[in-house]
Order: sequence, then C-alpha cells, then structure tokens
Amino acid sequence: MTPAIRTTVAHAASIDRKVLEGLCAGQPAISLTELVDARPESLERPGAGRDDALVVACSGDGDDALTFIRSAVAKRPDRPVVVLYEGMANGFVQQAIDAGADDLVQDARLTPGSDAGAQIAFALEKAIARRAGAGSAGAARGAITTVLGPKGGTGKTLTACNLSVALAKTGKRVVLVDLDLQFGDVGLSLGLHPERTLYELATSGGSLDAEKLDDFLAAHTSGLKVLMAPRRPDQASAVSVEFLLELLDALTAMTDHVVIDTPPSFTPEVIASIDRSEHVCVVAMLDALSLKNTRLALETLERMRVPQDAIRVVLNRADSKVGVTAEDAAALLGCTPDVLVPSSRDITRSVNEATPIVISAAESEAGKAFRALAEAISPGAVVHINHSSDGGARRSLLRRGKAA
Repeated sequence: MTPAIRTTVAHAASIDRKVLEGLCAGQPAISLTELVDARPESLERPGAGRDDALVVACSGDGDDALTFIRSAVAKRPDRPVVVLYEGMANGFVQQAIDAGADDLVQDARLTPGSDAGAQIAFALEKAIARRAGAGSAGAARGAITTVLGPKGGTGKTLTACNLSVALAKTGKRVVLVDLDLQFGDVGLSLGLHPERTLYELATSGGSLDAEKLDDFLAAHTSGLKVLMAPRRPDQASAVSVEFLLELLDALTAMTDHVVIDTPPSFTPEVIASIDRSEHVCVVAMLDALSLKNTRLALETLERMRVPQDAIRVVLNRADSKVGVTAEDAAALLGCTPDVLVPSSRDITRSVNEATPIVISAAESEAGKAFRALAEAISPGAVVHINHSSDGGARRSLLRRGKAA
C-alpha cells in the first residue's frame, strides 16, 4: 500500500480550520502533519519541514496567499504545493502557478459537506508523482503515449493498436495497456485471449517488477506486449490511480514505449495517464459530434497545461464524403490534424481479421498513415500524410499549427 502523504495545511484566516481537518481526515492518502496559519513566520516554526507536501487554503482574492506561496517555494523548492481556493478564480489560478504552485483545487464554498478532500488527495498524488518522475529523468525510461477518443466509435482502439504494432515493428520494446477498464477491446482487436488482465495484476498483491509484470503481459506476433482490460465491468474498480501510477513507473523502466488506450471520458485514471505522458494522441472523425467533443478535449488538455507540441491529432476517415471536409475539421478544432487516415476496406478487413493494417496492408494509404503517426512520436517535426485528389499520398514534414 502506498504510504499516506505527510501534509502540512496552511490556511488563511477566512478558512475554517475544522472544515480543513475534516477534508483531510476523510482521505487515507493524506496524513495531516500540521495545520498552521498561512503567514511567512509559520515557515520558520520549530519542526517545520517534516512533511512531504504543502496545501495552501485561501479565498483566492488577495495577495497574502501569493506571497506565502512564493515564500514556501523559496524555503522548500523540493516540496510540492497544492492550493485549495474558495470562490471564483478571477485570474488567481495563473498567479498561483506563477508563484510556484504545482496544482490548484477550486471549491465554490468550503463547507463540511465539500468533496474537495478527494480532489486535494488526487492533486497531491499527481504533484508528487510528477516530481518523482522529474527526479529520475536521468535514467533511461520509456515514453508514454495516451490515446484519447472523446467520442466512442472514432477509431481510438484501432489507432492505439496500429500505433503500438508500428512501434514494435521497429524493434522497440512496446507495451500496450488497455485502460478502458469496463469495455476494453484491445485483446479482441489483436486476436489475443485475456487470460490474465489488469484486474488480476491489481489484486495480486506485492510489488511490481519486470519479472512479475511479464507474467501478465500477452505477447503479439509483432513483438508487442499487451496488458488487457478486466473481463467484466464490475472488476474495473480494482484498478486505482495509485496502482496505475506504480504500474506506469514499472513499465517505463522496462520498455521503450508504453501506449495507453482509454475510455471515451476523462476518468481519474485517464487524467493520471495524461499527466505522466510525453505524448497525447487525440482521435477524431468527420462528424459534428466527434469534432465538438474533440474540441472540448483539446481545451481540457490546454487547461491541464499539456504542451501543444506533445499533442497529436488524428483525423480518421478523413476523406469521407459526409458534408464536412478535413479543412472544415481544422477550422472547428482550431488546429491542423497531424495525421489523416483515409477510409479503406482494408481497415474493416483488418479489424475483422484481428490483424492491424500496419501488418496486413502496410503499404496501403491507411497503413502509411498509422506508420507516420508512429514516426511522429518523437521530438521535432511531425510526419504528415497528405492525400491528393487522385488518391495518392505524399509525405511532408509539418509543424503543428493553428488553423487559419
């Protein structure tokens, strides 16, 4: 079990101490070390520094909290700082980030019935995991790519499988994790039987190491290893955010790439995966609902402060004649899609045969598009497939850019 986070809570005079005690008491992940006033002199108190993290609770409408955050960060730059603020943001979020806060949690009115405690615990876990990842940056670790499909049926799992196989075909060590915990289809898409899944791994107990993980990974003929979703929806709750973060640490230590297929929603597990990812791939289609949801997803990633150059937008069935063009999609999304995947009977056939198109029809236009996506999972220029009017394809190096 992950140890509780030793947390000091510093609060403004306007915040009820008893409410803060109640918020922390209800969270097993938080061990309240001390409750102090958010004043600079509190940072010099005897015994200060015996904590893992700091929570600053304030109303979010004054400079005193910002001054305290700056002082706390200067005193202990290694300690994560999460800000809990009451009321409306009114520009406070950016000011707090600039002052050195790692994350913020907002509650309209802090009362004993507030659910902010769980949000604080999650924010603390993310901040500590992020710091731990930065601290181990010198070690050779695999990169994580999270694949999002904000609307079901856009080809998210198709993309995750083909991307993973394309990476594996280059000789890299690749693991595909099916994080669609209730209705995952990665095993079916790749023709693999789910003998041991995420559920069995999460409930097996003990620590995670390469030897143990290998027993739970299914092997694909391409060289790809797959960790499959639980067999039944009721088993999904066994996979916690804490377990997932530990799993990703273990997987990145033993592989070159980890690709994560996700459900069509921003669950806590998906958010945690995004937060640990070097790349985020968002899959859309040429229909109004998909494009609307994709635009919202891109805005959500922006609010999560995911760098724009870490995001790849895949437009599936990009040449479909449905009254919406790829150019229309770019205008609606506010950015130019990085990879255009054409409609193809080869894709349907590959799905039915449980053989990714990068294997079954590698030189088809769709196969080339997915291979281009695999090439794009690296710093620098993005390999983009442009489909000409005669159905041919030409490759060009494009930077991500805003649509005109």
